[in-house]
Amino acid sequence: MTPGNNGASTPEDEDPFGYLYADGQANGAQPPSGGYGYPNSVSRVRTVGERPYGQQTVPPQQQGAYGQPNPHYAAPESFPGGAPTVQTQPAPGGGGRGRGPNTKGLLIGAIAVVAAVVIGIGVAMLGGDDDTAADGDQPTTPSVSQSAESSPSSESSAGSEKELPAVDAKALQLGGGATTASDIKGAKADGGVYVTGFNAVGASVTWTVNGIPESGKYTLYVGYGVPGKDANGTLTVNGTAASTPVDMKNYANAPEGDYEKGWTRTYNYVQLNKGTNTIKISCEQGNQCDANLDQVWLVKGWVE
Repeated sequence: MTPGNNGASTPEDEDPFGYLYADGQANGAQPPSGGYGYPNSVSRVRTVGERPYGQQTVPPQQQGAYGQPNPHYAAPESFPGGAPTVQTQPAPGGGGRGRGPNTKGLLIGAIAVVAAVVIGIGVAMLGGDDDTAADGDQPTTPSVSQSAESSPSSESSAGSEKELPAVDAKALQLGGGATTASDIKGAKADGGVYVTGFNAVGASVTWTVNGIPESGKYTLYVGYGVPGKDANGTLTVNGTAASTPVDMKNYANAPEGDYEKGWTRTYNYVQLNKGTNTIKISCEQGNQCDANLDQVWLVKGWVE
C-alpha cells in the first residue's frame, strides 16, 4: 500500500512513518507535530517523577550535589495524601556511631557472678565442716550414767567405760580367805574367773592403782554377783574407810540361790590423789558379804 493511493485519508494518517520514504515525501507526508506517534496521540513522554492523572507535575530539576535528594524521584509520602513518614528512635543505651559497648554494665554483671560463686563456695565449705563434725568428730570419752540401783538391762560392758585403769578381780591382792573360782557362769572377767569366799569377816580384795593423772573426783565401779539377795561391803581408800558402803543389791532380780543370774555392777564416788592410790573392799562386822567379785575399774568424775 502506498500513501495517497488507497482511501481518502492523508498520507500521514495512513502511515505515520510515510515521511521517511521518498514516495511519501512526494505525496506530501510530514513528520507529526504533536510528539511521537500519531498527531494528538495520548502517548506522551513524561519526566521521571511526574505524577499522572491530573496531579500537579513536578518540573525536572538539575542533578543535585552528592548527598542531596534526586529531583527525578520523589517517595510517595512526599506527595499530598501520601503515606505518613515513620521515624525510628535508637534503643536507649545502644551503641550508635561513635559510641562503644556498655562496658560498665558488663563489669557490674561480672562482679555479681563472682560474688555469687564465692558465697556458694563458702556455704558449701561450712556445710562440709558441719557434716565432718557430725560424722567424724564423735567424742571419745565414754558417757557413763549409772547408779547403784542400775539393772542388767542398763548395763554396759566395762571395756566401753575404761578411760582409767581397770583390773579383773583375780589380779587383785586377796586376803582373809578370799580365793578365785570359775565354776559359776556369767562372770565378765577374763576366762570367767572371779573372787569367791568373800562371805567371811576379814575377807578382802585390795587394788593398788597407778597412773591416776590428777587429784580429784573419780567413780569406782565394782562387778559382782549375788545369789538372789542383797549384800554389801566396806570401802577403804588410801587407809580411810568410806562412810558409804559398797552396795551390792540384787539389782539383777535373780532368784534366791541363783548366783549365775545375779551378775551386775555397782559404783561408789571416791577422791583419789595423783599417781598411786590404794583401794580396798572388805567384809567387816555388820556387812552382809555373800557375793562374788569379778571386775573393778575407774571413771574420771562423779558420774550419775
